[in-house]
Amino acid sequence: MSGFDVLTRGEVLDTALKARDHLISSGIPAALANKDARPWGSLPVDQGRLGWLDLPAASHDLLAQMESLVAEVRYSGLDHIVLVGLGADGLAAQAIMDAGGGRDPRGGLTLLDGGDFAVLDQALERLDRTLVVLSSKGGDTIEGDAYRRVLVQAFRRHGLSEPEIAARFLVLTDHGTPLDEFARHRGYRLGLTDPELPGHFGALSAYGLVPAVLAGTDVVPLLEQATSALSSLSSEEDNPGLLLGAVLGGCAQQPADGVTRDKLVLREAPGGSAMSAWVSQLLATGTGKRGRGILPLDAAGLPGADVCADLHAVAINPQSPAATDADTSLWAPAGAQFMLWEYATAVAGWLMGVNPFETAAEVIKEAESDAAGMLRHAGHGPLPTGQPSFVDGEIEAYTEPEGFVSYDLASAVGSLLRRVPDNGYLSILTYLSGDFSGRYLAPALARRIGRPVTYGSGPGYLHSTGSYHKDGPRNGAFLIITGAPLADRPVPGRPYTLGKLQLARALADVRTLRRRGIPVLRLHLRDPIEGAGRLIDIARETR
Repeated sequence: MSGFDVLTRGEVLDTALKARDHLISSGIPAALANKDARPWGSLPVDQGRLGWLDLPAASHDLLAQMESLVAEVRYSGLDHIVLVGLGADGLAAQAIMDAGGGRDPRGGLTLLDGGDFAVLDQALERLDRTLVVLSSKGGDTIEGDAYRRVLVQAFRRHGLSEPEIAARFLVLTDHGTPLDEFARHRGYRLGLTDPELPGHFGALSAYGLVPAVLAGTDVVPLLEQATSALSSLSSEEDNPGLLLGAVLGGCAQQPADGVTRDKLVLREAPGGSAMSAWVSQLLATGTGKRGRGILPLDAAGLPGADVCADLHAVAINPQSPAATDADTSLWAPAGAQFMLWEYATAVAGWLMGVNPFETAAEVIKEAESDAAGMLRHAGHGPLPTGQPSFVDGEIEAYTEPEGFVSYDLASAVGSLLRRVPDNGYLSILTYLSGDFSGRYLAPALARRIGRPVTYGSGPGYLHSTGSYHKDGPRNGAFLIITGAPLADRPVPGRPYTLGKLQLARALADVRTLRRRGIPVLRLHLRDPIEGAGRLIDIARETR
C-alpha cells in the first residue's frame, strides 16, 4: 500500500467537518507545520516537544550511525535481542518489528516488561546469542534493575568476563538520567536521546528503531512511508491526519445534544496487533488528563452491537468502506500510520483542551516509588498485603473499606460490576506469571454489564495507559488479579524475588487507584490454575 486516506460517515462526519474547520481557523495545522507548540500551552522555545515531526528524516542519520554496531553484533553472532522496557519503549519496538515484517527466524526480539516470567526463561535459553537492550526514557525502573541483575548473573554463569558482559548490554535513555550515569560507570554501550521528545510520540526514535534494527528489521521502507505522509500533513486541505484528529477530538467533546463518543475501538483484520497497542498508549497518554481522555478498546471487550452509544470504531486498512460497519476508516501503510496517529493525537488534544505532549511521568513514578518503598521496608519479610476481607475457596478477596458488603466471590464481583458508571468501563489487570489473561473474562463480563471491558497485564498496562485511567474521566472500575507465582526467581543482590516485585507493583497500583476514588477489587489466587478456572465460571454467570 502506497497511499493513505481517512473516510468517515454519518453524524461522525458532521462532527469531524465542524471540528476541522475550527482547527484550521484557529491555526493549528499552521502551528504544527511551523513546529510551534504554543497553542498547547508550551513555551515558544519548547520546539523539542514537536521533534517527532523531524524523526522520519533525522532517523536516517541514526541508521547510518548504527551501521558499525549492527555489523559488530552480526559478526559476533548476536541475533537475539532481549528488550527490557515498559510501556511506550517496548510497544514501539514491537510495532516497528511487526510493521517491518523483519523478524529473524533464528533470533528475533524478546520483550521483558514485568509480566509473564516464562518469557525470561525463554530468553535465558539463548544467552550465547543474546544482546540486551535496556530501554527507559525516564531512567531505570524497578523491573529494569531486576531483569538486568538476573541477566548479568546468567552471563557470569555462562562464563563471560565482566568486560564481555558489559559488551552484551546497550542502554537507551535520555541525556542526564540516572541510567545514563549508571551505564557509563559500568562500561555499557550507550545511546542517548532527546529529553524534550515525549516518549509516547517516539516510535520512530531510537526507542523504537534501535531494538528492531538489531533484531533484523529493515526499517528504511517504514521511514520512507513516514516521510511520504509528512507532505500531506503540512497542508490544510486533504490532510488525513487533520481529519483523523478532528474525528477523534470532535467525537470526544461533550455535544450540545447527543452522546460523547470517547471510547475508541480499533479494528484490524484479522485481529489486534502491536500497532494497535502502540496507538492505544499514544492516545491514552496524550489525551488522558485533567478529567478528559479517549479510551482505546479491544473488540474482544465489547458488550455487543449497538449497546454502547459512546463507542467510536475506526477500521484500519479495511478492504473497502462497504466491507466494515466502522464509523471511520483509515488506509495507510505502517510507516505512515505512526505519523498520522501522532498528528491526530496532537490535534485531538488541542480540541479537548489538554496538552498531548505532557508525559505521564508523575503517574508512573507515583506507583513505582510506592512499590519501591514497600519492597525496601519489607526487606526479606512479606509485603503489607493486609488481611483479606474474606477467603472463598483458594481465592482471597481484598475489598475496599467501604462500598463492598460481600462475603463470597460471586457477590464481590457483582458488587464491583454494579459500580461501573453508565458512561464508564471495567478494567481487568492481571499481575500473574502465566498465560491467564483478562481476555478470558472480558467478553462475558462486558455482556453482563452492557459496558466495555479493557484488560492487560501488569505493570505494563498501567505504565502505558495509566494517564487515562488515573487522571482522565475516572469513570472506570478495576478488577486486579494477583497470584502465587507458578515459577519464581530471586533477584540477585535484592531481598526479593520477581514474584514479590510483581505483587508490590500490583499493591502500589491498587493504592494509587483508590487514592483517586476509583473502585477496586483485588483477588489473589493462591492456586493460579484452579483460581483462573473459577473466575471464568463466575464471569459467565448471568445474574
